[in-house]
Amino acid sequence: MGFAIRVFLSAAACCVAVFSSAAGADSTYPSRPVRLVVGFGPGSTADVGARIVAPKLGEILGTSIVVEDRPGAGSMISTEYVARQPADGYTLLLGTIAATINSTLSPNHAVDLQKDLSPVSLVASIPNILVVHPSLGVHTVKDLVSLAKREPNKISYGSAGVGSAPHLSGELFKQIAGIEMTHVPYQGSAQAVTDLIAGRVQVMFSPASSVLSFIRAGKLVALASTESSRTSAAPDLPTMEEAGVPGFQTGVWFGVLAPKGTPPETVAKLNQAINLTLKDAKVQNLLHVQGMDTLGGSPEAVSKYIAAETGKWRKVITTAHISK
Repeated sequence: MGFAIRVFLSAAACCVAVFSSAAGADSTYPSRPVRLVVGFGPGSTADVGARIVAPKLGEILGTSIVVEDRPGAGSMISTEYVARQPADGYTLLLGTIAATINSTLSPNHAVDLQKDLSPVSLVASIPNILVVHPSLGVHTVKDLVSLAKREPNKISYGSAGVGSAPHLSGELFKQIAGIEMTHVPYQGSAQAVTDLIAGRVQVMFSPASSVLSFIRAGKLVALASTESSRTSAAPDLPTMEEAGVPGFQTGVWFGVLAPKGTPPETVAKLNQAINLTLKDAKVQNLLHVQGMDTLGGSPEAVSKYIAAETGKWRKVITTAHISK
């Protein structure tokens, strides 16, 4: 056999081996547990949502989904960690609204979700609910706006900290409604809600899961929810748009992302499995109990969602001159 023929056959054999190895790797994914990294601590809304979805997702994929909390720096620690992991589909990030906010507030430290990570699927959203202390004596958003215009900066609103979703929701409300309120930041939503119930602050945009029980008990008054459509957790509550604040839409969203370069076949398999998980009646019920509405969709939908969220919060942050 001639030298050229031997070289050709050897190269062809190598190509076949490489192709077979790649195909085998794709067809066997996942062959071990998959980690879903969350940027907030145990018991947080993100952590609870991840642990609701993980068992069914693991069942569909045929492996275990291990929820791993890596809190800190407004979820930047977890985001940077996942972005540095091998692009093999075995380490995933539960991205949230915090990451889109961080890209403007901390541009030198935050990971760029669109450049450094691969979108997989949206998972769920949980609306903020505009709540007030009963002593404020308002029962509609229009009442609150009128009061704030009569008494600028006399109304205080609490948040989970500077740059948090409740803080920026309050700033967006001020900008659209043309009012002034005093921001009181706390170290977390729990402390802010505690002081709201005690009347130390009067207003808050809070994740629905944190305040639904207090609304039902009459300790807080709900004025509106903040998504584009009414939430399943409180279907009788109007949206901000319905309550007279046009263009107002905020909420805490969750989506799965993978390290940049994750094979498209792996992303497609994960996307399909997540969407099937979100159609499961038990998963839907458990999410709804927590005030969450399922999303799902394609990787392209995640990219568009993230781009829109990033642009919206950049405008709010720059207009309000917010910095950390």
